[in-house]
Amino acid sequence: MALNHVSRLCRNVKHSIDFCTKVLGFVLVERPPALDFDGAWLYNYGVGIHLVQSKDEDRLPFDTDHLDPMDNHISLQCEDMGEMEKRLKEFNTKYIKRTLGDESGTKIDQLFFNDPDGFMVEIFNCENLNLVPAGSMGKDQAPI
Repeated sequence: MALNHVSRLCRNVKHSIDFCTKVLGFVLVERPPALDFDGAWLYNYGVGIHLVQSKDEDRLPFDTDHLDPMDNHISLQCEDMGEMEKRLKEFNTKYIKRTLGDESGTKIDQLFFNDPDGFMVEIFNCENLNLVPAGSMGKDQAPI
C-alpha cells in the first residue's frame, strides 16, 4: 500500500489552489467530471491533495494562526529548506522553524505553518533521518 492523497476542506478553493501551487509546488490536475461539487485535485511528489469546498465553516479550524508542532498536520519532505523558508516569507506565511538533533550528530530541520484554512503543514528534510524498525536501535541486526 501507499498513500494516494490527502483530502482537505477549504473556505475558498481558488485560494487553496494558489497556496498549494505557489507555496507547496503542487500541480493542478484534471478531476473526474462525475464529481459535481466545487473542488480541485493537485499532484506532486508522489501524492495528491484533494480540495473540497466546505459547506459548513464549523468544520474548518477557527484559529488559522495557531501553530503547535504536536497538533495534527501533514508533512512533506523537502531537499532545500532555505528555498522553502524563502517562499514562505515571500507569501507572508507565519511559520515556526525548529532544528532537532541527536547524539550521533544527525540534524533535522522543520518548518511548521498553516494553509489558508488553518490546517497545519510541516516541511522537513527527512533524508537526514535513518529510519529503522522500532526496538532495533543498538542491535546488530534487524529482528526476524
